Amino acid sequence: MAERDVVLVRGREGLGLEAARRFAIAATEATRRSGRFTMALSGGSTPVDLYSVLASDAYRSKIGWDSVHVFWGDERCVPPDHAESNYKLASDTLLKHVTIPPNQIHRMRGEDPDPEAAAIEYEQLLRAEFQLSPGEWPRFDLILLGMGADGHTASLFPGSPVLREVKRLVAACEAPSHRQRRLTLTLPVINNARTAIVLVAGKAKEEALRRVLREQNPTDPLPAQLVRPRDGRLIWLIAEASLQLSAISGPLKPKSPAAER
Repeated sequence: MAERDVVLVRGREGLGLEAARRFAIAATEATRRSGRFTMALSGGSTPVDLYSVLASDAYRSKIGWDSVHVFWGDERCVPPDHAESNYKLASDTLLKHVTIPPNQIHRMRGEDPDPEAAAIEYEQLLRAEFQLSPGEWPRFDLILLGMGADGHTASLFPGSPVLREVKRLVAACEAPSHRQRRLTLTLPVINNARTAIVLVAGKAKEEALRRVLREQNPTDPLPAQLVRPRDGRLIWLIAEASLQLSAISGPLKPKSPAAER
């Protein structure tokens, strides 16, 4: 079972700074270990502050960007220049500002008119990049995730049949709120990461967050509760305003970033 840390930070700015600090540590450790750093980026608005910090002068010099290999945890089925594209978000706020070799940036082809074919293509790409044998799962150094108010993470939504996927690395799926087609890494891939960091900001997510952090063995788990790296570390980075401390009273004690320095 994953080692789980819950870290509260001050506001979205603090969330971005603390996530960037941990990103830099993971990058350094991975590069020393294997000569490269493999990570999957998140979409949505929550990681924007992280991407902006990483693109700043202070962090551009802290990370060996030529060793970074970028993948995505999920993508909307839209063209890469579309306002809702996760690739566009990361490109505009981070990737255009750092020196990652273009052949090390591996986006999901959300514009493919056949999402199932796009999922198969991305799975083949992962198998080639991680040099996987049949039955093996990619081992990401870091997977960044967010969480929606409904408890979804990546594009794994409550009630989705993709939550039961145990063979595929990537799947096509649908966001139930407006029936938008998406691509997503599956839970076995996420749960094979060395480190998974879940970024949470926004009061609308408090009820889902309370469930995730307090329920030990839920009978009907939210997708975010199923993120449990088998042999890795799970870190919840939470902007304080998103959570009343009483919501996690009991055996779980939230850490402050200073406690780990």
